[in-house]
Amino acid sequence: MQNDIRSGTAQMTAAMLISGTIGWFVVMSGQPVSGVVFWRCLFGAITLLVVCASMGLLRPGVISLKTLVVAILGGIAIVLNWLLLFASYSHASISIATTVYNTQPFMLLALGALLLRERITAAKLFWLTLAFAGMVAIVEAKPQAVGLEGGYGIGIAMALGAAFFYALAALAAKHLKGTTPHLIALIQVSTGVVMLLPMTDFSSLPTDGSTWSLLATMGIVHTGLMYVLLYGAIQKLPIHLTGALSFIYPIAAILVDRVAFGHALQPLQIAGAAVILLAAAGMNLGWTPTRLLGARAG
Repeated sequence: MQNDIRSGTAQMTAAMLISGTIGWFVVMSGQPVSGVVFWRCLFGAITLLVVCASMGLLRPGVISLKTLVVAILGGIAIVLNWLLLFASYSHASISIATTVYNTQPFMLLALGALLLRERITAAKLFWLTLAFAGMVAIVEAKPQAVGLEGGYGIGIAMALGAAFFYALAALAAKHLKGTTPHLIALIQVSTGVVMLLPMTDFSSLPTDGSTWSLLATMGIVHTGLMYVLLYGAIQKLPIHLTGALSFIYPIAAILVDRVAFGHALQPLQIAGAAVILLAAAGMNLGWTPTRLLGARAG
């Protein structure tokens, strides 16, 4: 069990750090959101097909019909999640959209309690509430971003919608425990290819190698590698720990936004980020508010 926790924590951390850079790739590609997601799914599917074939996972009977259906439903949720999140970048900036998007642990915790009857302790609620307060601080300290399309509230709503669909996808992955994550990811990105094929404009494809490199990286690294790590971690970790480690993602995204696009962090944003990291550490290390206060008093 402890080995699962350690390896799952390492996998989740790596997945969240990779995720933190995707906003840069999306913006720099200059492609329509639906096109970005389609090519991400296609390149990801090709990568995962090779991986699954080399692992002998494509043989008949390796997956049941029920598991296939759950994986497809999770894939639909993942694709809707990407569409909404990527669209929110142009309205609310990468920093704000990503931070608001990370309300998904709250949604995941509630869904876990409702559908899986997982216990919500007072300590978990405390740390999640503290993290939420940190995210509110970051949202209130709206960055002085340039080049946004307006509709800040629309961007926030899109990010919240993306968070909900991510929580649904994570819950589906929880039901797929025991199924190889490589195969789950392959089914889900293949679902995305089928979903987005009708709305992809093949008459105006990118003409330069740099754009294709960005799209391919999103498929191979941000999808193939990242989702294998993510689903492997979700299957090993309890929901509250998955939620805690997911806060690494917005911090990484805020830093990338600052370095790549010059979106300066305001003092309130920095304070909010620190609060989020404290909450993540509290959940990850199993702290309780009373124990923490007692240690400080002593």
